[in-house]
Amino acid sequence: MASTVPQEELPILEAVIKYTSSLLESAVPSLTRNYSIRNRLTALKKNRAEYVKASDVNSLYQSVVKQVNKLNDVRDDTTTYNNRLDTTLADVFSLLSLFYLTIGKTKDTLGTYCQIASMKQILNHMNESAVYNDADLAPFHRRLNELRNIIQHDKEHGKHPKPLIKLLERQLNECEAIVRTLQESLSVLPVELVPVHQKLVTIRRQLVALAAKEGSHKAELKPLQEELRKIESARVDGNFLGPGGIVPTSQALCSSLLEECFEISQEIKANEESKHVASSLKPIYDRLSGLRTELESLVLTHRWTLRETDLFNYSLSLQEIDKMRVDGKFVDSEGNRPPGQYVLLYMLRRCYGLIYRLLSSSEPVSEELMPIANKLSTVKKCLNEVLKYGGPFSARDLYPYQLALFQIDSMRQDGKFIGVDGTIPEGQGILMAHLNECHELVEMLRESMEEADDDDEEDIEDDEDYDEDDESDDEGPAEEKH
Repeated sequence: MASTVPQEELPILEAVIKYTSSLLESAVPSLTRNYSIRNRLTALKKNRAEYVKASDVNSLYQSVVKQVNKLNDVRDDTTTYNNRLDTTLADVFSLLSLFYLTIGKTKDTLGTYCQIASMKQILNHMNESAVYNDADLAPFHRRLNELRNIIQHDKEHGKHPKPLIKLLERQLNECEAIVRTLQESLSVLPVELVPVHQKLVTIRRQLVALAAKEGSHKAELKPLQEELRKIESARVDGNFLGPGGIVPTSQALCSSLLEECFEISQEIKANEESKHVASSLKPIYDRLSGLRTELESLVLTHRWTLRETDLFNYSLSLQEIDKMRVDGKFVDSEGNRPPGQYVLLYMLRRCYGLIYRLLSSSEPVSEELMPIANKLSTVKKCLNEVLKYGGPFSARDLYPYQLALFQIDSMRQDGKFIGVDGTIPEGQGILMAHLNECHELVEMLRESMEEADDDDEEDIEDDEDYDEDDESDDEGPAEEKH
Protein backbone atom coordinates (compact mmCIF):
# COMPACT_ATOMS: atom_id res chain seq x y z
CA MET A 1 0.00 0.00 0.00
CA ALA A 2 1.43 3.39 -1.01
CA SER A 3 1.89 5.88 1.81
CA THR A 4 0.71 9.52 1.87
CA VAL A 5 2.84 12.04 0.01
CA PRO A 6 4.57 14.37 2.50
CA GLN A 7 3.76 18.08 2.31
CA GLU A 8 7.23 19.03 1.10
CA GLU A 9 6.94 16.57 -1.85
CA LEU A 10 3.53 17.76 -3.11
CA PRO A 11 4.98 20.53 -5.35
CA ILE A 12 7.25 17.96 -6.97
CA LEU A 13 4.33 15.57 -7.55
CA GLU A 14 2.32 18.39 -9.15
CA ALA A 15 5.28 19.30 -11.39
CA VAL A 16 5.87 15.68 -12.43
CA ILE A 17 2.22 15.25 -13.41
CA LYS A 18 2.42 18.52 -15.33
CA TYR A 19 5.52 17.39 -17.21
CA THR A 20 3.89 14.04 -17.88
CA SER A 21 0.97 15.90 -19.42
CA SER A 22 3.36 18.03 -21.45
CA LEU A 23 5.12 14.91 -22.68
CA LEU A 24 1.87 13.45 -23.90
CA GLU A 25 0.69 16.73 -25.39
CA SER A 26 3.89 16.96 -27.39
CA ALA A 27 2.70 13.92 -29.32
CA VAL A 28 -0.99 14.87 -29.26
CA PRO A 29 -1.12 18.70 -29.31
CA SER A 30 -4.90 18.83 -29.65
CA LEU A 31 -5.49 17.34 -26.20
CA THR A 32 -6.47 19.66 -23.38
CA ARG A 33 -5.02 19.55 -19.89
CA ASN A 34 -8.37 18.51 -18.43
CA TYR A 35 -7.83 14.91 -19.57
CA SER A 36 -6.27 12.43 -17.14
CA ILE A 37 -2.84 10.93 -17.82
CA ARG A 38 -4.38 7.59 -18.68
CA ASN A 39 -6.67 9.16 -21.29
CA ARG A 40 -3.70 11.00 -22.76
CA LEU A 41 -1.77 7.73 -22.96
CA THR A 42 -4.70 6.10 -24.75
CA ALA A 43 -4.79 8.96 -27.25
CA LEU A 44 -1.01 8.75 -27.67
CA LYS A 45 -1.28 5.05 -28.41
CA LYS A 46 -3.66 5.72 -31.31
CA ASN A 47 -1.92 8.82 -32.65
CA ARG A 48 0.08 8.43 -35.87
CA ALA A 49 -0.17 12.02 -37.10
CA GLU A 50 3.54 12.73 -36.72
CA TYR A 51 6.79 11.15 -35.62
CA VAL A 52 8.12 11.61 -32.10
CA LYS A 53 10.88 14.24 -32.08
CA ALA A 54 14.08 13.50 -30.19
CA SER A 55 14.40 17.17 -29.18
CA ASP A 56 10.98 17.10 -27.45
CA VAL A 57 11.79 13.89 -25.58
CA ASN A 58 15.20 15.15 -24.43
CA SER A 59 13.77 18.50 -23.31
CA LEU A 60 11.07 16.85 -21.21
CA TYR A 61 13.57 14.36 -19.81
CA GLN A 62 15.69 17.24 -18.53
CA SER A 63 12.59 18.77 -16.93
CA VAL A 64 11.83 15.54 -15.09
CA VAL A 65 15.46 15.22 -13.96
CA LYS A 66 15.19 18.65 -12.30
CA GLN A 67 12.26 17.39 -10.23
CA VAL A 68 14.18 14.23 -9.29
CA ASN A 69 17.07 16.39 -8.07
CA LYS A 70 14.65 18.42 -5.94
CA LEU A 71 13.23 15.17 -4.56
CA ASN A 72 16.70 13.95 -3.59
CA ASP A 73 17.23 17.19 -1.67
CA VAL A 74 14.23 16.50 0.62
CA ARG A 75 14.84 12.76 1.05
CA ASP A 76 17.57 10.74 2.75
CA ASP A 77 19.27 7.68 1.27
CA THR A 78 18.60 5.36 4.22
CA THR A 79 14.78 5.41 4.06
CA THR A 80 12.66 3.38 1.62
CA TYR A 81 9.83 5.43 0.14
CA ASN A 82 6.65 4.21 -1.53
CA ASN A 83 3.98 6.84 -2.06
CA ARG A 84 2.02 8.24 -4.97
CA LEU A 85 4.99 10.33 -6.07
CA ASP A 86 7.13 7.20 -6.41
CA THR A 87 4.52 5.34 -8.47
CA THR A 88 3.99 8.43 -10.65
CA LEU A 89 7.73 8.81 -11.21
CA ALA A 90 7.94 5.11 -12.12
CA ASP A 91 5.24 5.66 -14.77
CA VAL A 92 7.01 8.78 -16.06
CA PHE A 93 10.38 7.05 -16.41
CA SER A 94 8.76 4.01 -17.97
CA LEU A 95 7.07 6.21 -20.58
CA LEU A 96 10.27 8.20 -21.19
CA SER A 97 12.18 4.96 -21.57
CA LEU A 98 9.73 3.76 -24.22
CA PHE A 99 10.08 7.10 -26.00
CA TYR A 100 13.86 6.61 -26.02
CA LEU A 101 13.36 3.25 -27.75
CA THR A 102 10.96 4.91 -30.20
CA ILE A 103 13.60 7.46 -31.26
CA GLY A 104 16.17 4.65 -31.62
CA LYS A 105 18.23 5.18 -28.43
CA THR A 106 18.26 1.52 -27.41
CA LYS A 107 21.87 1.77 -26.22
CA ASP A 108 21.10 4.60 -23.80
CA THR A 109 20.74 4.15 -20.05
CA LEU A 110 17.20 5.49 -20.01
CA GLY A 111 16.29 3.05 -22.78
CA THR A 112 17.14 0.16 -20.42
CA TYR A 113 14.62 1.25 -17.76
CA CYS A 114 11.53 -0.40 -19.28
CA GLN A 115 13.51 -3.51 -20.24
CA ILE A 116 14.72 -4.00 -16.67
CA ALA A 117 11.19 -3.45 -15.31
CA SER A 118 9.75 -6.00 -17.75
CA MET A 119 12.47 -8.49 -16.92
CA LYS A 120 11.82 -8.10 -13.19
CA GLN A 121 8.12 -8.91 -13.66
CA ILE A 122 8.94 -12.11 -15.54
CA LEU A 123 11.60 -13.18 -13.02
CA ASN A 124 9.21 -12.62 -10.11
CA HIS A 125 6.61 -14.83 -11.79
CA MET A 126 9.24 -17.50 -12.47
CA ASN A 127 10.24 -17.38 -8.82
CA GLU A 128 6.60 -17.68 -7.76
CA SER A 129 5.82 -20.61 -10.07
CA ALA A 130 9.14 -22.42 -9.45
CA VAL A 131 8.94 -23.70 -13.03
CA TYR A 132 12.29 -23.02 -14.72
CA ASN A 133 15.65 -24.58 -15.43
CA ASP A 134 19.18 -23.37 -16.15
CA ALA A 135 18.43 -22.94 -19.85
CA ASP A 136 15.60 -20.50 -18.97
CA LEU A 137 17.85 -18.37 -16.75
CA ALA A 138 20.82 -18.13 -19.12
CA PRO A 139 19.26 -15.53 -21.53
CA PHE A 140 18.29 -13.28 -18.60
CA HIS A 141 21.80 -13.49 -17.19
CA ARG A 142 23.31 -12.52 -20.56
CA ARG A 143 20.86 -9.66 -21.10
CA LEU A 144 21.47 -8.24 -17.61
CA ASN A 145 25.21 -8.17 -18.35
CA GLU A 146 24.54 -6.30 -21.62
CA LEU A 147 22.34 -3.74 -19.85
CA ARG A 148 24.93 -3.27 -17.09
CA ASN A 149 27.58 -2.52 -19.72
CA ILE A 150 25.30 0.16 -21.24
CA ILE A 151 24.70 1.80 -17.86
CA GLN A 152 28.39 1.58 -16.91
CA HIS A 153 29.42 3.19 -20.22
CA ASP A 154 27.03 6.13 -19.70
CA LYS A 155 28.15 6.43 -16.08
CA GLU A 156 31.82 6.70 -17.06
CA HIS A 157 31.02 9.34 -19.71
CA GLY A 158 28.67 11.35 -17.46
CA LYS A 159 25.74 11.17 -19.89
CA HIS A 160 23.10 11.07 -17.14
CA PRO A 161 22.84 12.50 -13.61
CA LYS A 162 24.02 10.32 -10.73
CA PRO A 163 20.50 9.83 -9.23
CA LEU A 164 19.25 8.22 -12.46
CA ILE A 165 22.33 5.99 -12.75
CA LYS A 166 21.87 5.00 -9.12
CA LEU A 167 18.19 4.18 -9.73
CA LEU A 168 18.99 1.96 -12.73
CA GLU A 169 21.85 0.22 -10.92
CA ARG A 170 19.55 -0.52 -7.97
CA GLN A 171 16.90 -2.03 -10.26
CA LEU A 172 19.55 -4.00 -12.13
CA ASN A 173 20.92 -5.34 -8.83
CA GLU A 174 17.41 -6.43 -7.80
CA CYS A 175 17.02 -8.40 -11.05
CA GLU A 176 20.43 -10.01 -10.64
CA ALA A 177 19.55 -10.93 -7.05
CA ILE A 178 16.40 -12.72 -8.26
CA VAL A 179 18.40 -14.59 -10.93
CA ARG A 180 20.95 -15.66 -8.29
CA THR A 181 18.13 -16.86 -6.02
CA LEU A 182 16.66 -18.91 -8.85
CA GLN A 183 20.05 -20.36 -9.74
CA GLU A 184 20.75 -21.23 -6.10
CA SER A 185 17.42 -23.05 -5.82
CA LEU A 186 18.46 -25.20 -8.79
CA SER A 187 21.98 -25.77 -7.44
CA VAL A 188 20.60 -27.90 -4.58
CA LEU A 189 19.15 -30.29 -7.16
CA PRO A 190 21.39 -33.38 -7.37
CA VAL A 191 22.75 -34.42 -10.76
CA GLU A 192 20.63 -37.57 -10.72
CA LEU A 193 17.39 -35.56 -10.61
CA VAL A 194 18.27 -32.89 -13.20
CA PRO A 195 16.84 -34.89 -16.19
CA VAL A 196 13.63 -35.60 -14.24
CA HIS A 197 13.26 -31.95 -13.26
CA GLN A 198 13.81 -30.70 -16.82
CA LYS A 199 11.26 -33.20 -18.13
CA LEU A 200 8.67 -32.12 -15.54
CA VAL A 201 9.24 -28.43 -16.35
CA THR A 202 8.63 -29.17 -20.04
CA ILE A 203 5.48 -31.21 -19.31
CA ARG A 204 4.06 -28.53 -17.04
CA ARG A 205 4.50 -25.87 -19.71
CA GLN A 206 2.81 -28.08 -22.26
CA LEU A 207 -0.08 -28.68 -19.84
CA VAL A 208 -0.76 -25.01 -19.06
CA ALA A 209 -0.50 -24.14 -22.76
CA LEU A 210 -3.00 -26.92 -23.43
CA ALA A 211 -5.31 -25.61 -20.71
CA ALA A 212 -5.42 -22.20 -22.37
CA LYS A 213 -6.44 -23.60 -25.76
CA GLU A 214 -10.02 -23.82 -26.93
CA GLY A 215 -11.76 -27.10 -27.70
CA SER A 216 -11.19 -30.69 -26.63
CA HIS A 217 -7.72 -31.81 -25.54
CA LYS A 218 -8.14 -35.56 -24.99
CA ALA A 219 -5.79 -36.62 -27.79
CA GLU A 220 -3.04 -34.17 -26.70
CA LEU A 221 -3.53 -34.73 -22.98
CA LYS A 222 -3.25 -38.52 -23.05
CA PRO A 223 0.49 -38.79 -23.96
CA LEU A 224 1.38 -36.17 -21.34
CA GLN A 225 -0.51 -38.10 -18.66
CA GLU A 226 1.25 -41.29 -19.72
CA GLU A 227 4.63 -39.58 -19.32
CA LEU A 228 3.62 -38.38 -15.85
CA ARG A 229 2.56 -41.91 -14.86
CA LYS A 230 5.87 -43.23 -16.19
CA ILE A 231 7.78 -40.73 -14.03
CA GLU A 232 5.54 -41.55 -11.05
CA SER A 233 6.11 -45.30 -11.46
CA ALA A 234 9.88 -44.74 -11.27
CA ARG A 235 9.52 -43.56 -7.67
CA VAL A 236 9.95 -45.99 -4.77
CA ASP A 237 8.12 -45.19 -1.55
CA GLY A 238 7.52 -41.69 -2.93
CA ASN A 239 11.22 -41.06 -3.68
CA PHE A 240 13.14 -40.74 -6.92
CA LEU A 241 16.12 -43.10 -6.98
CA GLY A 242 19.61 -42.50 -8.29
CA PRO A 243 22.21 -45.00 -9.62
CA GLY A 244 22.60 -48.01 -7.37
CA GLY A 245 19.23 -47.42 -5.72
CA ILE A 246 20.40 -44.46 -3.63
CA VAL A 247 17.88 -41.79 -2.60
CA PRO A 248 19.19 -38.34 -3.70
CA THR A 249 18.57 -35.30 -1.53
CA SER A 250 16.22 -32.42 -2.42
CA GLN A 251 13.34 -34.65 -3.50
CA ALA A 252 10.77 -31.95 -2.70
CA LEU A 253 11.47 -29.86 -5.83
CA CYS A 254 10.69 -32.69 -8.25
CA SER A 255 7.93 -34.24 -6.12
CA SER A 256 5.99 -30.98 -5.79
CA LEU A 257 6.37 -30.32 -9.51
CA LEU A 258 5.09 -33.81 -10.34
CA GLU A 259 2.07 -33.34 -8.08
CA GLU A 260 1.35 -29.97 -9.67
CA CYS A 261 1.46 -31.52 -13.16
CA PHE A 262 -1.09 -34.15 -12.11
CA GLU A 263 -3.23 -31.40 -10.60
CA ILE A 264 -3.19 -29.37 -13.83
CA SER A 265 -4.02 -32.42 -15.93
CA GLN A 266 -6.98 -33.21 -13.67
CA GLU A 267 -8.16 -29.60 -13.91
CA ILE A 268 -7.98 -29.78 -17.72
CA LYS A 269 -10.15 -32.90 -17.69
CA ALA A 270 -12.62 -31.37 -15.22
CA ASN A 271 -12.91 -28.16 -17.23
CA GLU A 272 -13.35 -29.77 -20.67
CA GLU A 273 -17.00 -28.79 -20.70
CA SER A 274 -16.76 -25.55 -18.71
CA LYS A 275 -14.88 -23.24 -21.10
CA HIS A 276 -11.63 -23.58 -19.08
CA VAL A 277 -12.40 -20.98 -16.40
CA ALA A 278 -15.23 -20.30 -13.95
CA SER A 279 -17.83 -17.74 -14.99
CA SER A 280 -16.70 -15.39 -12.21
CA LEU A 281 -13.22 -15.26 -13.76
CA LYS A 282 -14.44 -15.02 -17.35
CA PRO A 283 -14.03 -11.19 -17.57
CA ILE A 284 -10.35 -11.53 -16.59
CA TYR A 285 -9.91 -14.37 -19.06
CA ASP A 286 -11.48 -12.37 -21.88
CA ARG A 287 -9.32 -9.35 -21.09
CA LEU A 288 -6.12 -11.39 -20.99
CA SER A 289 -7.11 -13.22 -24.17
CA GLY A 290 -7.57 -9.90 -25.98
CA LEU A 291 -4.23 -8.57 -24.73
CA ARG A 292 -2.43 -11.75 -25.76
CA THR A 293 -3.94 -11.69 -29.25
CA GLU A 294 -2.91 -8.06 -29.77
CA LEU A 295 0.62 -8.64 -28.45
CA GLU A 296 1.10 -11.77 -30.58
CA SER A 297 0.01 -9.75 -33.60
CA LEU A 298 2.55 -7.05 -32.73
CA VAL A 299 5.31 -9.68 -32.49
CA LEU A 300 4.63 -10.55 -36.13
CA THR A 301 4.22 -6.99 -37.44
CA HIS A 302 6.26 -4.86 -34.99
CA ARG A 303 8.76 -3.70 -37.64
CA TRP A 304 5.95 -1.98 -39.54
CA THR A 305 3.28 -1.13 -36.96
CA LEU A 306 4.82 -0.85 -33.47
CA ARG A 307 5.61 2.38 -31.73
CA GLU A 308 7.32 1.29 -28.51
CA THR A 309 5.23 3.70 -26.44
CA ASP A 310 2.19 1.55 -27.37
CA LEU A 311 3.50 -1.02 -24.89
CA PHE A 312 2.95 1.36 -21.95
CA ASN A 313 -0.80 0.77 -21.91
CA TYR A 314 -0.34 -2.99 -22.23
CA SER A 315 2.01 -2.95 -19.22
CA LEU A 316 -0.46 -0.93 -17.16
CA SER A 317 -3.30 -3.32 -18.02
CA LEU A 318 -1.25 -6.36 -17.02
CA GLN A 319 -0.20 -4.71 -13.75
CA GLU A 320 -3.83 -4.00 -12.94
CA ILE A 321 -4.76 -7.64 -13.55
CA ASP A 322 -1.74 -8.84 -11.57
CA LYS A 323 -2.82 -6.73 -8.57
CA MET A 324 -6.21 -8.50 -8.54
CA ARG A 325 -4.56 -11.64 -7.18
CA VAL A 326 -4.78 -12.47 -3.48
CA ASP A 327 -1.90 -14.63 -2.21
CA GLY A 328 -1.05 -15.40 -5.81
CA LYS A 329 -4.58 -16.51 -6.79
CA PHE A 330 -7.52 -14.83 -8.51
CA VAL A 331 -10.62 -14.73 -6.28
CA ASP A 332 -14.31 -14.09 -6.90
CA SER A 333 -16.55 -11.57 -5.11
CA GLU A 334 -16.95 -13.95 -2.16
CA GLY A 335 -13.23 -14.48 -1.71
CA ASN A 336 -13.24 -18.03 -3.14
CA ARG A 337 -10.65 -19.35 -5.61
CA PRO A 338 -12.60 -20.62 -8.64
CA PRO A 339 -11.10 -23.17 -11.07
CA GLY A 340 -9.09 -21.89 -14.00
CA GLN A 341 -6.19 -20.37 -12.06
CA TYR A 342 -3.50 -22.06 -14.16
CA VAL A 343 -5.05 -20.79 -17.38
CA LEU A 344 -5.13 -17.17 -16.18
CA LEU A 345 -1.60 -17.30 -14.77
CA TYR A 346 -0.31 -18.84 -18.00
CA MET A 347 -1.92 -16.10 -20.09
CA LEU A 348 -0.68 -13.37 -17.75
CA ARG A 349 2.89 -14.65 -17.89
CA ARG A 350 2.63 -15.17 -21.63
CA CYS A 351 1.68 -11.48 -22.06
CA TYR A 352 4.59 -10.37 -19.87
CA GLY A 353 6.90 -12.52 -22.00
CA LEU A 354 5.59 -11.02 -25.25
CA ILE A 355 6.16 -7.46 -23.98
CA TYR A 356 9.72 -8.33 -22.97
CA ARG A 357 10.29 -9.92 -26.37
CA LEU A 358 9.08 -6.77 -28.14
CA LEU A 359 11.27 -4.54 -25.97
CA SER A 360 14.31 -6.76 -26.53
CA SER A 361 13.80 -6.75 -30.31
CA SER A 362 13.64 -2.94 -30.50
CA GLU A 363 16.22 -1.74 -33.02
CA PRO A 364 18.53 1.28 -32.56
CA VAL A 365 16.74 3.07 -35.40
CA SER A 366 14.49 6.10 -34.96
CA GLU A 367 10.80 5.67 -35.70
CA GLU A 368 11.21 8.26 -38.44
CA LEU A 369 13.79 6.12 -40.26
CA MET A 370 12.05 2.77 -39.76
CA PRO A 371 10.17 2.93 -43.12
CA ILE A 372 13.52 3.32 -44.88
CA ALA A 373 15.07 0.55 -42.79
CA ASN A 374 12.16 -1.78 -43.61
CA LYS A 375 12.42 -1.00 -47.33
CA LEU A 376 16.16 -1.70 -47.30
CA SER A 377 15.58 -4.93 -45.38
CA THR A 378 13.04 -6.07 -47.99
CA VAL A 379 15.32 -5.17 -50.92
CA LYS A 380 18.24 -6.98 -49.28
CA LYS A 381 16.18 -10.15 -48.74
CA CYS A 382 15.00 -10.12 -52.36
CA LEU A 383 18.53 -9.61 -53.68
CA ASN A 384 19.86 -12.46 -51.51
CA GLU A 385 17.15 -14.74 -52.84
CA VAL A 386 17.97 -13.80 -56.46
CA LEU A 387 21.67 -14.40 -55.80
CA LYS A 388 20.90 -17.69 -54.06
CA TYR A 389 18.88 -19.22 -56.89
CA GLY A 390 20.89 -17.66 -59.72
CA GLY A 391 19.97 -16.72 -63.28
CA PRO A 392 19.54 -16.45 -66.06
CA PHE A 393 18.41 -12.86 -65.64
CA SER A 394 18.86 -9.61 -67.49
CA ALA A 395 19.43 -5.93 -66.70
CA ARG A 396 15.66 -5.53 -66.80
CA ASP A 397 15.38 -7.93 -63.81
CA LEU A 398 17.76 -5.78 -61.73
CA TYR A 399 16.08 -2.50 -62.61
CA PRO A 400 13.43 -2.49 -59.79
CA TYR A 401 16.10 -3.02 -57.12
CA GLN A 402 18.39 -0.37 -58.59
CA LEU A 403 15.48 2.07 -58.75
CA ALA A 404 14.56 1.41 -55.10
CA LEU A 405 18.16 1.98 -54.00
CA PHE A 406 18.39 5.15 -56.13
CA GLN A 407 15.24 6.51 -54.43
CA ILE A 408 16.67 5.77 -50.98
CA ASP A 409 20.04 7.30 -51.93
CA SER A 410 18.30 10.48 -53.10
CA MET A 411 16.76 10.94 -49.62
CA ARG A 412 20.18 11.66 -48.11
CA GLN A 413 21.61 15.11 -47.61
CA ASP A 414 25.39 15.34 -47.23
CA GLY A 415 25.41 11.58 -46.70
CA LYS A 416 22.82 11.66 -43.88
CA PHE A 417 19.13 10.85 -43.62
CA ILE A 418 17.53 14.03 -42.26
CA GLY A 419 14.36 14.25 -40.16
CA VAL A 420 11.38 16.47 -40.94
CA ASP A 421 12.58 18.98 -38.33
CA GLY A 422 16.09 19.12 -39.81
CA THR A 423 17.72 16.93 -37.15
CA ILE A 424 19.72 13.74 -37.74
CA PRO A 425 17.69 10.81 -36.32
CA GLU A 426 19.26 7.75 -34.68
CA GLY A 427 20.13 4.76 -36.86
CA GLN A 428 22.32 6.35 -39.55
CA GLY A 429 25.04 3.69 -39.25
CA ILE A 430 22.62 0.77 -39.55
CA LEU A 431 20.88 2.25 -42.59
CA MET A 432 24.17 2.97 -44.34
CA ALA A 433 25.40 -0.57 -43.65
CA HIS A 434 22.20 -2.02 -45.17
CA LEU A 435 22.39 0.36 -48.14
CA ASN A 436 26.02 -0.49 -48.89
CA GLU A 437 25.27 -4.20 -48.59
CA CYS A 438 22.41 -3.84 -51.10
CA HIS A 439 24.68 -2.02 -53.56
CA GLU A 440 27.28 -4.80 -53.18
CA LEU A 441 24.64 -7.45 -53.87
CA VAL A 442 23.50 -5.60 -57.00
CA GLU A 443 27.11 -5.35 -58.16
CA MET A 444 27.62 -9.09 -57.57
CA LEU A 445 24.51 -9.84 -59.64
CA ARG A 446 25.72 -7.55 -62.45
CA GLU A 447 29.10 -9.28 -62.48
CA SER A 448 27.49 -12.72 -62.61
CA MET A 449 25.24 -11.48 -65.43
CA GLU A 450 28.28 -10.20 -67.40
CA GLU A 451 30.12 -13.47 -66.82
CA ALA A 452 27.11 -15.34 -68.17
CA ASP A 453 27.15 -13.08 -71.28
CA ASP A 454 30.88 -13.73 -71.80
CA ASP A 455 30.30 -17.48 -71.52
CA ASP A 456 27.53 -17.24 -74.11
CA GLU A 457 29.84 -15.36 -76.52
CA GLU A 458 32.56 -17.99 -76.03
CA ASP A 459 30.04 -20.74 -76.72
CA ILE A 460 28.98 -18.97 -79.93
CA GLU A 461 32.64 -18.61 -81.05
CA ASP A 462 33.26 -22.28 -80.26
CA ASP A 463 30.22 -23.24 -82.32
CA GLU A 464 31.46 -21.11 -85.24
CA ASP A 465 34.92 -22.70 -85.05
CA TYR A 466 33.33 -26.10 -84.93
CA ASP A 467 31.26 -25.34 -88.05
CA GLU A 468 34.35 -24.09 -89.93
CA ASP A 469 36.21 -27.30 -89.06
CA ASP A 470 33.32 -29.35 -90.35
CA GLU A 471 33.32 -27.41 -93.63
CA SER A 472 37.08 -27.87 -94.13
CA ASP A 473 36.75 -31.59 -93.47
CA ASP A 474 34.04 -31.85 -96.09
CA GLU A 475 36.10 -29.92 -98.72
CA GLY A 476 39.29 -31.94 -98.27
CA PRO A 477 38.19 -35.30 -99.74
CA ALA A 478 36.35 -33.57 -102.53
CA GLU A 479 39.60 -31.89 -103.75
CA GLU A 480 41.45 -35.21 -103.69
CA LYS A 481 38.89 -36.76 -106.03
CA HIS A 482 39.60 -34.09 -108.60
